[in-house]
Formats: sequence, structure tokens, C-alpha cells
Amino acid sequence: MKKTIAILLITAIFSLLSSPLLVAQNTPTKQEKQTEKVRTKIRKLGSGEQVKVKVKLYNDTSYKGFIRESNENDFVIVDKGGDQHTVKYSDVESIGGKNLSTGAKIAIGIGI
Repeated sequence: MKKTIAILLITAIFSLLSSPLLVAQNTPTKQEKQTEKVRTKIRKLGSGEQVKVKVKLYNDTSYKGFIRESNENDFVIVDKGGDQHTVKYSDVESIGGKNLSTGAKIAIGIGI
């Protein structure tokens, strides 16, 4: 009887101690949140010469140009000189860009 109670107590203690570790592993870090935020913004902006962006990396490098293509892990930015730079989403500190939506293009066309 004493062995059964001891085994149950030990099992209960280990299960309680392992629960916070599982929760901590599932919460995204600040870096992962920033990476997903950049990935979402790039998807929203799209790609092409009309999509102008300015990207600042964590190593203080900056790129200005347009997004030529993007995939799951990185994107390609082309500057005014035609140089292509492949940038990982996780390396981006901040991104600014503009792209007119279809509605805005139609409104401009009607206004003209």
C-alpha cells in the first residue's frame, strides 16, 4: 500500500513539473513574432516593380527597392542599380513599404 501511494505521489509531482515546460515551449519568442509579422507584411504588399520597400536589417544594413519574389523563408529585393539581395525574414528589424490596392488604382484612374 505504501509503495502504491509513493508511486502515485512521484508520478503526480513529475506531471506537475513537466507542464510549465510544455507551455513555455509552445509560446513564440519575440524574434519569431517579428519574423511572422515581416512575412505577413511582405505577403500583403505582394511583389513587382510597383511595390516599393525599405528594409532595415539587425546588422544595420538597409535596402531600398522593390520586391522581386518571396517564398516561405526569404524574399528578394532589387535596388535602383539592379542589384538583387536575398533577405531572410528573420534578419529584418523593420520594413516599410507601399503598394496601392486595386480599389485605389481604380479611384485614381477614374479621377484622371
